[in-house]
Amino acid sequence: MLTTSRVRVHCGRGDVRRALFQRNQSTGGGGVRRSRTERQDVNVAEETVEITNRLGLHLRAATTLAQAAARFRSAITLTRGKEQANARSVTALIMLGAGKGARLRLRAEGDDAQEAVAELSRLFKDGFGEE
Repeated sequence: MLTTSRVRVHCGRGDVRRALFQRNQSTGGGGVRRSRTERQDVNVAEETVEITNRLGLHLRAATTLAQAAARFRSAITLTRGKEQANARSVTALIMLGAGKGARLRLRAEGDDAQEAVAELSRLFKDGFGEE
């Protein structure tokens, strides 16, 4: 015999936010916890790129980069020091605060990682088509 019951829980907004935050932290945000062994077959490509255009990674350059990154299935990140940004997010790219001459680590993980790094590094070398 199956028995069901209803329970009413009273909590404030802070409690709900805290519970959601803790759940996201423990599962990586996606609700599914993955072990490191599941990711062994993922292709990874990395390259250090330098910003060559005069204005650095500003809005237009970040938009060009994010649009190019969106064409790939791989997870693509840019790292400057301790700061890391999703290459598909214009806001995250701008928050890196990377000016001319800044060196960033470009990393892609996925089926088309090699192609993604090759195309995106070409954008950096060409100054995002601005000069």
